[in-house]
Amino acid sequence: MANTNQEKLSILRRKQVEKRTGLSRSTIYLRMQEGTFPKPINLGARAVGWLEHEINSWLASRSENRDNGQPELEAHHAS
Repeated sequence: MANTNQEKLSILRRKQVEKRTGLSRSTIYLRMQEGTFPKPINLGARAVGWLEHEINSWLASRSENRDNGQPELEAHHAS
């Protein structure tokens, strides 16, 4: 993973994460609970966001699993 101290940190809000990943809100939170999706950071009393580089890494790992012929571990959850 890239050194986050040397790169500009960018925050994605939930709707941006949904659009980027193709996952629904409920699936994002379910996968976070299962430990298979990045957790958000607290931005305020009622606001959270995800670090863009963590979402990008998660997406890259999905592609690597596909390219290596590994089965999708979360395939039993509908998006």
